[in-house]
Amino acid sequence: MMDLDPRQYEQSAINDGDVRNIVLSYLVHNCFKETAESFISSTGMKQPADYPVDMDKRKPIFHFALEGNALKAIELTEQLAHNLLEENKDLHFDLLSLHFVELVCSKKCTEALEFAQNKLTPFGKVHKYVEKLEDFMALLAYEEPEKSPMFHLLSQEYRQHVADSLNRAILAHANQPSYSAMERLIQQTTVVRQCLHQEVSKEGPSFSLKAFLNS
Repeated sequence: MMDLDPRQYEQSAINDGDVRNIVLSYLVHNCFKETAESFISSTGMKQPADYPVDMDKRKPIFHFALEGNALKAIELTEQLAHNLLEENKDLHFDLLSLHFVELVCSKKCTEALEFAQNKLTPFGKVHKYVEKLEDFMALLAYEEPEKSPMFHLLSQEYRQHVADSLNRAILAHANQPSYSAMERLIQQTTVVRQCLHQEVSKEGPSFSLKAFLNS
């Protein structure tokens, strides 16, 4: 991947208001309510008309999922966003799998097996869940599941992934952006860099990036 010369953008004007809105979007998206309110106060911003009022409700759901307390996260999600998990089977499966993993890690193998039979096995009727189910059930075969080939299912990164997905789904259910402005900006930047890299590769060493940008 090529690196663009930052000197090309030294004269580019950056709107402070845009920067503040990007930061506020990130804080609101991740339920940092107190920080968001302090940020608004300290910068003299006006509270946006569409400022979400559900951060207090989203925050515990996010943290319960992040801590592996999936059943509590499911309970609160159903209260806040009725039918969300019924309509989003992938997310529901991921949350149930978090609880299964917690039971396995707590050495409650009999309880984990019963939970899998009652809550996870029905997903096996859908082909895309079969391989995932096999991976989760395989954890029961290991005395130290954290040393198994499926160890990533027990990781904090997996919990983070599920918690983030749940947070985005709740936001989308409330007709709010599912990604913060900062995340969308990073995604756009990545796509632009990839496109420029492909153009340079196609045109060869004689390709003028400056001319391309100014065309």
